[in-house]
Amino acid sequence: QVQLIESGGGLVQAGGSLRLSCAASGRTFSSYFMGWFRQAPGKEREFVAAISWNGGTTSYADSVKGRFTISRDNAKNTVYLQMNSLKIEDTAVYYCAAHRSFNRLLVGSAEYWGQGTQVTVSS
Repeated sequence: QVQLIESGGGLVQAGGSLRLSCAASGRTFSSYFMGWFRQAPGKEREFVAAISWNGGTTSYADSVKGRFTISRDNAKNTVYLQMNSLKIEDTAVYYCAAHRSFNRLLVGSAEYWGQGTQVTVSS
């Protein structure tokens, strides 16, 4: 069993930055591929970024490439999402997710989900 708790969301002006964190419980964190997804009001949840168990492989949605960076610290059981040059369209609830299959995670399937953290970007 893995529990995921996100933090770091908030209100930021366009062009600003935020760093989201996702703390995982359990001793098998390093066995999981980790990802970030987001859901804006009235829209379906969408993939944002994912990272392999050792951090050696990452994947990003085209909409965030060059602006967002996913990373992880297995010693701290934590995955991060550094978000720079934020845009109004980045406003959404951001969810942390875990799966033992990278390919399954990329298509939005997760074994575990966090409760989400709100990110609001204002003009």
